[in-house]
Amino acid sequence: MPHVDSLLSLAFREGANELRLGTDRAPAMLAMGAPKRLTIPKTSADTLRHLLGELLTSEVEEALREQRKAEMAHDVVGVGTFRVSISARGDGEGGIDAIFLLKKAEAPKSAEPTAPAATELPKPPVGPASVPDGRADARALDARAVEASPMDTRPLQLATPHATQAGASPALARLLARAIALHASDLHLSRGEAPVLRVDGNLTVLADEAAVDVEAVVGGMLDARARERVEGGGSADFVLEAPAGDASRGGARRARGNVYRTANGLAAAFRVLAGEPPSLDSLAFPVPIADLAQLPNGLVIVTGPTGSGKSTTLASLAQEALRRRSILLVSLEDPIEYVLTGGPTRGRGESLVRQRQIGRDVRDFATGLRDALREDPDVILVGEMRDEASISLALTAAETGHLVLTTLHSRSAASAIERIVDVYREGRQRQVRIQLADSLRAVVAQRLVPRSRGEGRALAAEVLRVTPGVATGLREGKISSVTSAMQSGRKDAMITLERALADLVRRGEIVHEQALAVANDPESLASYLRSAP
Repeated sequence: MPHVDSLLSLAFREGANELRLGTDRAPAMLAMGAPKRLTIPKTSADTLRHLLGELLTSEVEEALREQRKAEMAHDVVGVGTFRVSISARGDGEGGIDAIFLLKKAEAPKSAEPTAPAATELPKPPVGPASVPDGRADARALDARAVEASPMDTRPLQLATPHATQAGASPALARLLARAIALHASDLHLSRGEAPVLRVDGNLTVLADEAAVDVEAVVGGMLDARARERVEGGGSADFVLEAPAGDASRGGARRARGNVYRTANGLAAAFRVLAGEPPSLDSLAFPVPIADLAQLPNGLVIVTGPTGSGKSTTLASLAQEALRRRSILLVSLEDPIEYVLTGGPTRGRGESLVRQRQIGRDVRDFATGLRDALREDPDVILVGEMRDEASISLALTAAETGHLVLTTLHSRSAASAIERIVDVYREGRQRQVRIQLADSLRAVVAQRLVPRSRGEGRALAAEVLRVTPGVATGLREGKISSVTSAMQSGRKDAMITLERALADLVRRGEIVHEQALAVANDPESLASYLRSAP
């Protein structure tokens, strides 16, 4: 199926019957000759050819060379038949133009008057995104979780895609239950060593536990394919699911496991995953961010290093959106970390949730994003933007009327923007900056800092909101304007990381040394600490 089908479906959904494309021109859609709003940037020659895809057969290419024009009919499922005219420009630079004119619309599948076809069509992907070949993410396919027994009573159950169901050992179930009871985020196992927990960011050896035989503890979970990967120098990922023994921590619990080989033998790391996400209020952000959950469209990025609580903030924003509005939310996660719940909202109607796990329910993020745009979502949660394909599709989704909530690994709001732009080749970077200026709504960059009294960790965050001034700076490639905007934008609910850290130090929640360790700009932190609160 040519990628242009998604644009044609969008045009039909918006009441247009004509789509015009051209090299270095922005796509345009028309309804009986009248232009319809479509905010998609200009398409380069490569992007246009990618959109047309299999329509550019060898016969069509030959006709363009010899006759400078080719015509054909093209059917789009759920829309109808288009008359297609592709012509080569006479500018000597190889430019082409394409016009798609709908000549026959498909009849609605249902005759119910409440469901007209033009409004019930699912929203498809649009824009110049490049989708990979769809090979499964091997990391997430090595094992799949099924409903499990309680961690503190019977062995967890885990099913693999290539083997019969296998039971996790009682020893692992007991260690995970202990990790939950001690509020640990991670459990580390290594051959011949005592188990180690990460609590509030610090590693703690369970000296009262015997040395672990990792093969005995986790070996039964690995099917032949996963074991081959580990033995070959790779690793195997899987997810265990079980109700938590500690009800005070809330809801069901999961554990994400990774098994790998070291010089000392087999080792494993387990991340303890929570049940329902905490409320946004309980996260104690330095400035309000709950309004981000009510945005009708655009891109919201939560960024920070590993272990900074990005997934928790993302899930809390998503749950806030489900609570406040009647929406359909589709999530793409690797793995599913929090269980999001729909149901009655503050206003009218219900909210619906469709959570999909990479490797189990969908092949990869790019495929899931492409599919999500056909599933009539209002909000799309993307666990992580990893590559050009997933970033392009996320931007396209944000441009076409969806609210996209996602994460990225970077140290600051400015570096998050730079990282997105740097993913693209130099010729496309200006176009991406324009897309970001139009679709980016906010970037939240956060850290978790140990509290001075040893009572968990405090959240320090910087918040960037894309005001008209910030958008202008993004279009012009002036990343320095981002920091300036946050420094002077407290009235717009913006704040720098250094100011948030200084406020925590003044309140005695963290010590100066810890603030200095995580600050992006130590001089700015010192300046905030010297100035009056």
